[in-house]
Amino acid sequence: METLHGREELLASLGRELGPGEWLEIGQDRIDGFADVTGDHQWIHIDPERAASGPFGATVAHGFLTLSLVPLLLDGIRRVEGTTMGLNYGLERVRFPSAVRSGTRVRARSTLVDATDVGDGGLQLVTRVTIEVEGSEKPACVADLVTRAYF
Repeated sequence: METLHGREELLASLGRELGPGEWLEIGQDRIDGFADVTGDHQWIHIDPERAASGPFGATVAHGFLTLSLVPLLLDGIRRVEGTTMGLNYGLERVRFPSAVRSGTRVRARSTLVDATDVGDGGLQLVTRVTIEVEGSEKPACVADLVTRAYF
């Protein structure tokens, strides 16, 4: 965990990769729960028997499940002290180059790629997040997360 003390240290971290964070296992129970919450019950996610003979050889996590884990996976990588508020502002680009098979582990790396002053003590930050899959050369997800941090 890297702790950045205030706006200036955050800006000084621009371009520097942080991480990787801790591994997180993606079990079938998490995949099934996400399917229930989103209503996406496609067989490649929830039917282990059918998925075993499918294109991935097992059930796989929804891409949006992987993306939704970004806050959790980043939590152990960087903390910024001195903020009064942080907001999710959006995403600029998201790709899912590799599937996450049930029972595998993922972790994140992040790089602050842009920081723009938005007034009122705020910075708009673009953080490139790469979610790795244990044992895979391709990442599960690469996303440019846009947030705002106020000091």
